[in-house]
Amino acid sequence: MRSRSALFILVLLAVDAIATTSNLGEPLLMTNSNGNPVYDNDNSITAGPNGPILISDFNLLDKLSDFNRERVPERVVHAKGAGAYGVFTVTKDITKYTRASLFSKVGKQTQVIVRFSTVGGEMGSADTARDPRGFAVKFYTDEGNWDLVGNNTPVFFIRDPIKFPDFVHTQKRDPRTHLKNHNNFWDFLSLSPETVHQVTFLFSDRGTPDGYRHMNGHGSHTFRLVNDKNEFFFVKFHWKTGSGIQNLSASQAEQLAGSNPDYATEDLYNSIEAGNFPDWTMYAQIMPEAEAATYTWNVFDVTKLWPVKDYPLIEVGRMILNKNADNFFAEIEQAAFSPSHLVRGIQASEDKLLQGRLFAYPDAHRHRLGVNYKQIPVNCPYSTKIANGQRDGNMVTNGNQGSLVNYEPNSVGGYAPNSAFADTPISINATTAQRFPQKHPNSDFAQAGGYYRGCLDEQGRTNLINNIVGHMTGIRQDIQIRQIKIFYQSDPDYGTRIATGLGINIDTIDGLQYDHVEVNSTCDDY
Repeated sequence: MRSRSALFILVLLAVDAIATTSNLGEPLLMTNSNGNPVYDNDNSITAGPNGPILISDFNLLDKLSDFNRERVPERVVHAKGAGAYGVFTVTKDITKYTRASLFSKVGKQTQVIVRFSTVGGEMGSADTARDPRGFAVKFYTDEGNWDLVGNNTPVFFIRDPIKFPDFVHTQKRDPRTHLKNHNNFWDFLSLSPETVHQVTFLFSDRGTPDGYRHMNGHGSHTFRLVNDKNEFFFVKFHWKTGSGIQNLSASQAEQLAGSNPDYATEDLYNSIEAGNFPDWTMYAQIMPEAEAATYTWNVFDVTKLWPVKDYPLIEVGRMILNKNADNFFAEIEQAAFSPSHLVRGIQASEDKLLQGRLFAYPDAHRHRLGVNYKQIPVNCPYSTKIANGQRDGNMVTNGNQGSLVNYEPNSVGGYAPNSAFADTPISINATTAQRFPQKHPNSDFAQAGGYYRGCLDEQGRTNLINNIVGHMTGIRQDIQIRQIKIFYQSDPDYGTRIATGLGINIDTIDGLQYDHVEVNSTCDDY
């Protein structure tokens, strides 16, 4: 027994030594959870460069399903949030673009629940942290629930879902110290240039909105609309706040984090209780399918937006939030949103990050709330009747569909598919499935530079610089220099001012370049 114990201790010491040296010397060979070496951790397997993701990509599913189970019981991301009920009313006719029932006529109303959230923080974190804000809307339509799950930004940090767990880990606690580590955050960003557009938005004043009522929302991804003629249109959805954009300065946000960390939650609740109902107008940018292939930007790249000068905002409807939940845990904490909850007339596109979310969100809900999470009242598609073979499982709450048969096809009249609700076929022009880096016809840096020059005034640019310099101060200089190159490539003034703020002479940095690409973006895009 002594020899076995000694051997065991030696093995542990050897493993610890390997782990320690791996952080200082040559990196270990990366593997998936099955021990198989990973040769590409940046790109999912797709059918052609812009094709949909293959479910056979075990490395992707392995990472996302493991990531979903890292935190129990709170959400891995978007843990801190608030929400309310309301109603969406169609104000303009868009039936030439989509056959979705909720848009079928002007004046039609659909009940909704909305959850707002910060992204990276834990349940006890401050509402005012510099962070994107989740903006998730569940429409209880008469043809099932539709979830439009987005953020207060029209773009995102990354464009391939296989990178999402890595990105979020950089904002979570370091596994060694259990502390937030700015080196980790900027190390990832400086090695992932596509992040600079969202980073520029995040560190501007828009990164600390003054509560949830004073920010816009965006579906972010490209979706497909399908009309009664089976014609496709690509679409991006946007919410414009009726309360007006208002932001907190960095000092105000920091002060509120200490004095009232629930500031945004309290503001939303009290506003609704007082009858001051917040509202948003929904707009859509619509692109005929044929125009996508030759558009300036890759329409499936969520790190890019479509300038409204190219595709104007088309009004769709108005949403008013007019009722607080009676019980926060039952109705807000247990609310489960997923981009895969689609309805007839709205389909997913080949947007890679969207494709990954179609799997990851329901998988996270099944882990966090159980396989029957859709039976929880707040998630129930109560405007339709459920009839399928999905029965049993933990925590059945709806009668388990009674004596209805649980198989199809059947000859007893239990339930059957209806061809009227068939997905419209999508042509996939691909001959090879592999890990394609996502192609984009223009720079990763141009739209970030466009936001810096075209949306921010001089005070806004100064605030952006100060916010970034404050966050980057003290991190490793090699990371600072890599990131300065990215800012400079977006706009020379941007990179130069960051360097100056960090005490680095821009003239001493080798390899500076500026990707000057004309962009049409304005503040209306955000």
